[in-house]
Amino acid sequence: MFVCFEGGEGAGKSTQSHALRDWLEGEGYSVLLTFEPGDTEVGRQIREIVLDPATGELCHRTESLLYAADKAEHVDTVVLPALAFGRVVITDRYVDSTLAYQGAGRDLDVADVEDVARWATRDLRPHLTVVLDLEPTAGLGRFEERDRMEGESLAFHERVRAAFLRMAATNPEHYLVLDARRPVDALADAVRARVRPLLALARCEDAR
Repeated sequence: MFVCFEGGEGAGKSTQSHALRDWLEGEGYSVLLTFEPGDTEVGRQIREIVLDPATGELCHRTESLLYAADKAEHVDTVVLPALAFGRVVITDRYVDSTLAYQGAGRDLDVADVEDVARWATRDLRPHLTVVLDLEPTAGLGRFEERDRMEGESLAFHERVRAAFLRMAATNPEHYLVLDARRPVDALADAVRARVRPLLALARCEDAR
């Protein structure tokens, strides 16, 4: 099974992805916890380029293609091998982040960005995407120092937030939207409640 955590800056994606990993391992599942950008050797170099404030301005198409390259390497060398081995894969950010940040956030056509991102990831889609929704002013306030993306304007981050919510609204079967202001334990309980039936369905399919 493939689960993705999405949302704006400071929404608690890492906290909740770790909590889900710990619970699944306690239930006896083999789990891979990963993230984008940067969880491959190539990706680490790309991450430095796209997030380091010293990079400065990039052509928006260049930025989008760099993120797509990170995703291609990540899916081929990390995600697909783990899924083939029967592991549950949890990723902190995936394609929706590119659609929200490089599509809605920048001045690029979202359909063009999606075409490239889906090609880069072999159109591999999560069974569940958890969107942790938080007002940008609250999320950005959690950082003393900001990377290149975190340092974008409030208007940029508002467009990103709106894009995540639009994507979730179009396909509620595959999304879980949670108010990230809720207590950490309550959020973790809500995620587990949504994941349990998916695990049961996966076991039934494996038994056939």
